[in-house]
Amino acid sequence: MSAAGFTTPPARRLSNGTMASYGFGAVAYGVKDAGFGTFLLLFYNQVIGLDPQTVGLVIMLALVADAFIDPAVGFFSDRTRGRWGRRHPWMYASALPIAAGWIALWNPPLLSDPMLLVWLFGCSVIVRSAVSCYEVPSVALTPELTADYDERTRIMAYRYLFGWAGGLTMLLSAYMVFLAPTAAFPNGLLNRAGYGGFALLGATLMVIAILASALGTHGEIGRLPQPAIERQTLRQNFSQLRATVRNRAFVILMIASVCAYTNQGISYAMSNYLYSYVWGVSGFTFVWVTIALFVGVILAFVVAPRVGKRASKHLAAGWFVIGGMALNTAPYWLRLLGLFPQVGDPALLPVLLGFFILGTGSNVSAFILGASMMADVVEDSEIKTGLRSEGVFFAGSFFVQKCTSGIGILFAGTILAVAGFPKKAVPGLVPSATIDRLTIIYSLVYLVIAVTGALMFRRFPFGRVEHEARLARLAGAAIVDAAPREP
Repeated sequence: MSAAGFTTPPARRLSNGTMASYGFGAVAYGVKDAGFGTFLLLFYNQVIGLDPQTVGLVIMLALVADAFIDPAVGFFSDRTRGRWGRRHPWMYASALPIAAGWIALWNPPLLSDPMLLVWLFGCSVIVRSAVSCYEVPSVALTPELTADYDERTRIMAYRYLFGWAGGLTMLLSAYMVFLAPTAAFPNGLLNRAGYGGFALLGATLMVIAILASALGTHGEIGRLPQPAIERQTLRQNFSQLRATVRNRAFVILMIASVCAYTNQGISYAMSNYLYSYVWGVSGFTFVWVTIALFVGVILAFVVAPRVGKRASKHLAAGWFVIGGMALNTAPYWLRLLGLFPQVGDPALLPVLLGFFILGTGSNVSAFILGASMMADVVEDSEIKTGLRSEGVFFAGSFFVQKCTSGIGILFAGTILAVAGFPKKAVPGLVPSATIDRLTIIYSLVYLVIAVTGALMFRRFPFGRVEHEARLARLAGAAIVDAAPREP
C-alpha cells in the first residue's frame, strides 16, 4: 500500500461541546444493556409466563446473529462514502429502528407461547442489530477524532460515564417509578403495565441520545479521515478483513477484554444472589447499591485518564483488573475469616458500599483504558496493512462485550449448581455452608479470570512511546506523498 493510503487525524484536544455530545450517545447502549441484562428474562418468564430456560435459550440465539451483524456493520461503515462521511449515515439511520424494536420488545401481543418466543427472538435481533448500527460506527469515531494518546482515554471516559448513566437511570426509574410496589402489585416487578412506561422512557432516551450525538459531532465530518477505497472483489475484501483482524495487538486485547467483561457478566448475573442471600440486601437498599455503582463509575471517569497520562495504558489496565479483583472478592474472604460486619450490623452497608465503589472504579478504569488501547491499534494496523479499519476493530470489541454477558450467565449458573444452591430459596434460610461454598467458588473463578486478563493486558505489545513513533512515521509518509513530483 502506498503512502497515499495513510490518512491519520491530527493529535488534538476536542472541544467540550464535541466531547459531551459524543459521549452522550453512549446512553443508548446503557439503556439497552440495563433492559436486556436485568429485566428481559424476568419479564418474559415471571410476567408473560414463558419457561425461563427456553427464554434464556432464545435470548442467546438472538446473540448469535450479532456474530455476523457486528463485523458486517464495522466492515461496511469503513467503506461508506458520502457527504455525511463514513459513520454518520449509520448513526442517523439507527434511531427509529431502535425505538420501534425496543417498544415492541416490551409490549408483546396476545399470542401462543411458541409465537411469543418468535416475537422475543425477532424483536431482540432488531434491537441488537439497530444498536450495532449505531454503536459500532459511533465508537469507531474515537480514533478518527484525534490521534492523541491521552485524549483518546478522555473520550472513552466520557463514553463509559454516559453509558453507565443511561443504564442506571433505567434501573432507578424501574425500581422507584414504573415497577415500584403498589397495593395491587406488592412485587412491582410483576406489574406488566409498568413495563410499557419503562419501554417508552427507554426508547425516548435512546433516540435523544443518538440524535444529539450525531448532530453534536456532525460538524466534525469534514475533519475526519476519508481514506480512498479501491474497487475489489468479494474475495479481496475478505482477504483484507482477515489481515486486519490477525493483528497481534488486536488479538491480545480481545483476549484480555473477554476476561474482563466475563467477570463483569458473572458479577451481574450473581449480583441478586450475593446481595440478597449473602448480605441481606432488600427493599430500598437496592437503590443505595445502584448509587454506589455509579459513584464508582464517576471515580473511574476522574482516575483513568489521569493514570493513563502517567503510565502506559496496558500496564495500568492490568493493575486495575487486579485491583478490581481484590476489592470485589475481599468482602467474601473477610466474611469467611469473621473479619467483616455481619448481616444486621449497622456498619455492614457503608463498608460494603465502599468496596463496591472502589471495585467498580477499578474495573471501569480498566474498561476505559482497554477501549482507548483499541483506538491505538488502528494506527498499528494502518502501518502494517495500509488500511484504516476502525469499524472492524470496534465491531470486534463491541461483540465481545455482548457475548461475555452470555458467558457470564453460563458461569453463574454453573457456580450455583456446583455450590448446590437451592431452588426458590428464601433469604436468611439458606444454610451457611451453602453460602460459604457459593462465595468461595465465585471468588476463585473471579480470581482466575482476572489474573488471566491482567497478564494478557501486560502482553500488549506497545505503549505511548511506540504509538507516538508510529504517528511520526505516518505523518512523514503523508508529507512525502504530498510533496510535488518532478516532471
